[in-house]
Amino acid sequence: MDEWISGFLDCWIMEYTKRRNLNRGYMKLEVWQRGMDLLEMAYRLAAAVADFKLRSQFTDSAQSVSANVAEGYGRRTLPEYLQFLYTAKGSLAEALTRGCGLWRVRLISDADFESFDQLHYEVENKLLALITSIEAKRGTGDWQDSLPTDPSIH
Repeated sequence: MDEWISGFLDCWIMEYTKRRNLNRGYMKLEVWQRGMDLLEMAYRLAAAVADFKLRSQFTDSAQSVSANVAEGYGRRTLPEYLQFLYTAKGSLAEALTRGCGLWRVRLISDADFESFDQLHYEVENKLLALITSIEAKRGTGDWQDSLPTDPSIH
């Protein structure tokens, strides 16, 4: 990714997260941040794909990764959070499959596919680590299903 784009996104995320509340905590998760990078890359790679359906399926699956991490985080219950994380994992598999297809029919270059695969692999490993961490909280009492009653927390 260009340094300019990376710097722009870092500033945008930093500015956006100045408005804090409990439901925006997912933005601090590296898996969400890198998932957004994957979305950006998918859109860039798909820009030259003439087939609207194929382009849409590729970008939608990439977009779904960070969206499901965010939605699961916002649900608050452990089972729901895990359900959305596993959905994000499925979306990652779909995005890679779509990327492989675009590469096989030569709609994206070898170098672009390698970059996509590397970022995808990173996001996948971060997601698996998050799932493992959240799964470890089952039955330990380390999960709060309701919002805190402290009025100073937004």
